[in-house]
Amino acid sequence: MPILSPVVLAIQGFVASIGATVLWLCQATGALCAFAVSGLGHVFRPPWYPAEIARQFMRIGYFSLPVVGLTALFTGGALALQIFAGGSRFNAESVVPSIVAIAITRELGPVLGGLMVAGRVSSSIAAEIATMRVTEQIDALTTLSTNPMKYLVAPRLLAAVIVLPILVFIGDIIGIMGGFLVGTARLDFNPATYLKTSYEFLETGDVTSGLIKAAVFGFIIALMGCYQGYHSGRGAQGVGRATTNAVVSASILILASNYLLTEALFPG
Repeated sequence: MPILSPVVLAIQGFVASIGATVLWLCQATGALCAFAVSGLGHVFRPPWYPAEIARQFMRIGYFSLPVVGLTALFTGGALALQIFAGGSRFNAESVVPSIVAIAITRELGPVLGGLMVAGRVSSSIAAEIATMRVTEQIDALTTLSTNPMKYLVAPRLLAAVIVLPILVFIGDIIGIMGGFLVGTARLDFNPATYLKTSYEFLETGDVTSGLIKAAVFGFIIALMGCYQGYHSGRGAQGVGRATTNAVVSASILILASNYLLTEALFPG
């Protein structure tokens, strides 16, 4: 047989590594989709666990409110300063209230809120379920005839999808008020004129599009936390790796899905 040159061997190794990566990506995507379909199926099928759902409402929603609120407040204030600085170059300072309101409700509110909740909630979910996997509590649930997908995954998916739009809606209000405070106290806007301009230029579609995005982001956050925790490795390293992967994957998927949703909701 002919002896292959080092260059040919290097090319073969490079192509093989690309093929292995693509195969792994396809396998991981298929496993994630199957997990998501299974989790959604359990959301709509009894039995349900109201106490667990209520607990997830508190953990995902109520306890995330300070983080989302502070993020929205300072984002709205910084956005007002930046828009005023840019608009002053074209004598368009009056657009500050309308641009702040539209930017917060359409993009910054849901995206930044989703990223902050992903950092707080997705990691918590992954760590909790991964620890249950390591300590064999998930196996114990199966032994007790309790479906782990029904008890662990479904309540978190349902709570995140419902709660995140509420969080984002509150964050939108706080973000607009952050712009209002900076605009009136720092940029010398008339308070009544600022609020009137924000109300007149803000449309229902701007708010609802952000809430639709928030519901999708909530599903992604809970899904990645549950998936990474459910399939975590053994030991402390497995728990740490699952937590990191949950936050990173949820954040990337939030940014990617935000672009796709923007294309779908605002074509052209």
